[in-house]
Amino acid sequence: MHSSIYVDWGGHNVRLTWLPLHEIKDLKQVTSVHGYCFHEGKILQVHIKGRGFNNPGGHVDEGETPQEAFLREAYEEGYVKGTIQYLGAIEVSHEENPKFDSNGKYPLIGYQLYYRMDITECEPFKRENESTTRIWVEPEEIPYIMDDHAIAFHIIEEALQLGRKSSCKIG
Repeated sequence: MHSSIYVDWGGHNVRLTWLPLHEIKDLKQVTSVHGYCFHEGKILQVHIKGRGFNNPGGHVDEGETPQEAFLREAYEEGYVKGTIQYLGAIEVSHEENPKFDSNGKYPLIGYQLYYRMDITECEPFKRENESTTRIWVEPEEIPYIMDDHAIAFHIIEEALQLGRKSSCKIG
């Protein structure tokens, strides 16, 4: 499903398009990594100062792969480790954004990569980074906890389907 929506991010008109399993060739266009982390049928949500509850995620540091960045962010924000599978990318286009700053920190077209994590280790929550708490949420309750756009909720469905496929393998 390639669906697009428009969102207002801080007064900027931005087009978001979900690209399932889309391979990003130029990693300089990856602006952030995010993911749905599953443990015992529930999804991890972390409360980030100033942003409310959301999935673990953040920017890719110099020298990191997107996968390494997501594993780091999941640990820093939720104190969890696990195995990950790539879900796809949200293309973030500023092509129709009259306020776009070509000298700013974001490209005209960038990508937010999404993963599914199956948690294998959950450590005590330490509040050492930007997250203030973590909670475990039933998948159907996510829209009532996380204040986000419609594509983020569609990605949950894809993450859940991937989990069902991987848990039903034969042979």
